[in-house]
This record gives sequence, C-alpha cells and structure tokens, in this order.
Amino acid sequence: MSQPEYFAPSAERTVHIVTQVGFDDQIAALPTAASAHVAASGFKASAGEVLMLPAGEGAEALIGAGKAQSPFDIAAAAMKLPEGDWAVSGLPESWDATQAAIALAFGGYQFADYKAPKRAPARFVAPEGADGSEASRVVDGARLTRDLVNTPAGDMLPSDLEAETRVLADRYGAEVTVTVGEDLVEQNYPMIHAVGRASVDAPRLIEMGWGESRHPRLTLVGKGVCFDSGGLDIKPADGMLLMKKDMGGAANVLGLASMIMDAKLPVRLHVLIPAVENAIAGNAFRPGDILDSRKGLTVEVGNTDAEGRLVLADALTKALEDEPDLLIDMATLTGAARIALGPQVSPFYTDDEDLAGAIAEAGAQIDDPVWRMPLWDGYDAWLDSPIADLSSTGQGRFAGSITAALFLRRFAEGAKSWVHFDIFAWNPTARPGRPQGGEMLGARALWSMLKARYGG
Repeated sequence: MSQPEYFAPSAERTVHIVTQVGFDDQIAALPTAASAHVAASGFKASAGEVLMLPAGEGAEALIGAGKAQSPFDIAAAAMKLPEGDWAVSGLPESWDATQAAIALAFGGYQFADYKAPKRAPARFVAPEGADGSEASRVVDGARLTRDLVNTPAGDMLPSDLEAETRVLADRYGAEVTVTVGEDLVEQNYPMIHAVGRASVDAPRLIEMGWGESRHPRLTLVGKGVCFDSGGLDIKPADGMLLMKKDMGGAANVLGLASMIMDAKLPVRLHVLIPAVENAIAGNAFRPGDILDSRKGLTVEVGNTDAEGRLVLADALTKALEDEPDLLIDMATLTGAARIALGPQVSPFYTDDEDLAGAIAEAGAQIDDPVWRMPLWDGYDAWLDSPIADLSSTGQGRFAGSITAALFLRRFAEGAKSWVHFDIFAWNPTARPGRPQGGEMLGARALWSMLKARYGG
C-alpha cells in the first residue's frame, strides 16, 4: 500500500510568506498594485493570516507568519487558500524546509471517517531544500496516530487495534504475534489479563517485529487501553468522554514505528502493545486486590482507574527479556501530568542523561515540545504496601505523574536505557496544523532523536 501524495509535484499558483519582522520592507518589495492592495486590506502578517492578491502581481496570495517562531505559523494556509496545488516562496531563513513542508501538510488533516470533510485542503509543492520523503513519512505517521486516537472506542477495541497493527505490519513486511484472553494467564501476563478480563473484547498483548537481528534492538511499548471506564472505581460521565484516547500511547508508538520502518532505520524493532478495555462486569478486578505480575512482584491495586501502569508493567518485563539497546514506553498515564505541564508539552522520565539531552534537543528543533521530569527517589517509598511488594498508586495525591513513573521504573529495572513518556495524545483546542482531536505528541521528537542515534 503506497502512501498518499501529500505534496504537489508542481503548481501554477504561489503563496508568499510575510513576517511581522521587517514587514514594511517586504511589502514595499511587492509590485505596486500588490503593495497598495495590502495597505487597503489591513493585512498585518499575523500567523496564519491569508490575503489574496490581484492577478498578475507575482504571487496569488500572502500568508502571514507572525514573528516566524515556527513553521506551524503558516499551517493554516492549507484550509484558507483555495483548493488546488500551490508553491511557497519567502521561507524565513531560520526555518527548516522539511519542517515547513510537514507543517503545511499537517494543516490539511481532517478526520472524515464519520463525517464528510469540510473541503479539500490546498496542497503544496515541498519548499526548496525540503526532504520530501522524510516529510511524507512524518506526516503519514502522524496521520495514522491521529486517526487511531480519533476513532470511537466502539470501533477501536483491542481486536480492532490488533487489526490496525496487522495492516501496518503488512505494509512493511513486519511480523505480528498476539497473545489473547486466557493465554495471557498461561503465558504469564497476569496484570494485562486482570485489567482486561471484564470486557467482551478479550485483552491481548500485540507484538510486532521488524528489521535484521544484527542491528541494535529498539523496543517500543505503548499503552493500549482502548476505553477506560475507570473500572469499579468508575469515572464520572464527563471523565469518560475522552477515554477513547486512552490508547494514545499505542497510537503514538505505531505512528513512530511506521516512520522507523519507512526510513529503513538500521534497528531490530520490537513493538509491544498491551491492548485492553477497562470495563465493568462481575469478574472485573477490584480495589484492594493483589495481582501477580510477570516480573514476580505482587501489586496491591490502589485504584482500578490506575490500570495503565499495570498493563505496561507486564509489557516492560517482557521487553527486557530481549535486552534492548533502548526501551521507550509511551502512555496516556496520568491527569497529574496534564496539571503539571498542560496538553501541549509532553513530560518524559529517564535516568539516562545523554538520552534526556538528545530528546530535549530534538523536541526543541522540530517544535514538538517535551520536558524532562524527575524520577525522584525520595518518593519511591510512597509505593510501599503493607501486604504486597508494592502498591499501584502509593499514598495520597501528590506527584501523581512521578509516582506512576517510579512504579514503571520498578519493572524497567536493568534496562540499558529506558525512557517513559506520559502524553496527552489530544489537542483540546485547535491550533494551526494541530486540529482539535487526537495528536502525535513526543513521537516526532523521538523520531528525530532516533535518526541521529542510529544513522537514519
């Protein structure tokens, strides 16, 4: 299956980028009629502001880039310009051409599986100097992530997530194995089974493998809670409205995996997705239950709505059995992370100083903001349980994202290098190139880091 054509091969119409810095000089350089039209229109080059120009003036339209802080400042052009193919001129010198191409294509995304799109977006020739193949794979990976998160849970339960993984695997010649239902108990994934056993759609561990065994092993683990009712500690109604996105970690991991495979990055890729629905039934796991884990640690359940860390723990244990060079997990894990950093900045946790620096630098370069949070040892004792090896939630409501990360660290112990992302996977409000709905957060930064690390 080939990728959609995100970029136009050629175009007869041109949109010119104008910034607020040096605005007067840029407008003065336009043909006289165009300059007069700008003056009469009140165009101020605000980010995403579009102005159509009179015919025969060298460009058909202007797009404002504000202070030129990010290529996403022009992403709105995809839905504001008339339909058809456009070339872009006047790219600010500080912008990376490939990132500009990505932003323009992101601006045209619409989730149209259940409702007709508003219109066809404008399509753009990749700006001069852009790597079109790289831009296409990033856009394609993000589109996959967005589509998966946006799909209602009724159509994206564990079996559906498995089916989507198989589609991706077929596209790149990867292998998929799945452990389902009672086989999870027999093959020692007790916490994945416990969290998902109350659903009519059986819990499962989805694994995808790709690449040559001689290459460094890279393992991605994504939380695949396809819907989270909260379990017996049931969420209020408004708390369930967005819980179709609780598999956003899995969606981001699959989007990242698609980039890795499309670029033929020299790694031995291993993807693990514990896919469950946290449902309510007579056989649902309970607050206060003590669960066995694949690692052999017993876990006291502090709250059935803190289920993501349980399924991740079994998957992390499995991941370490193959001794990966780098282990990455991504999860929509805690509301505390959103309170700390909001919906746009993705917190991450790692004890690997070099890895932390590389991720932070990559995120800053491509406008995928991330922020390192502390694996604070002083809080580790909060996970103590009087009757089990550890508690799933600890005591009290302080430092919820940190204690969740510390819980996972117990199961990532011994990793050569490990990083945990606590992401939102959702845009609560629309911004240029980032519409309201499911989103790839942190994964673009990781992709940039992985290219530098493994030579892609």
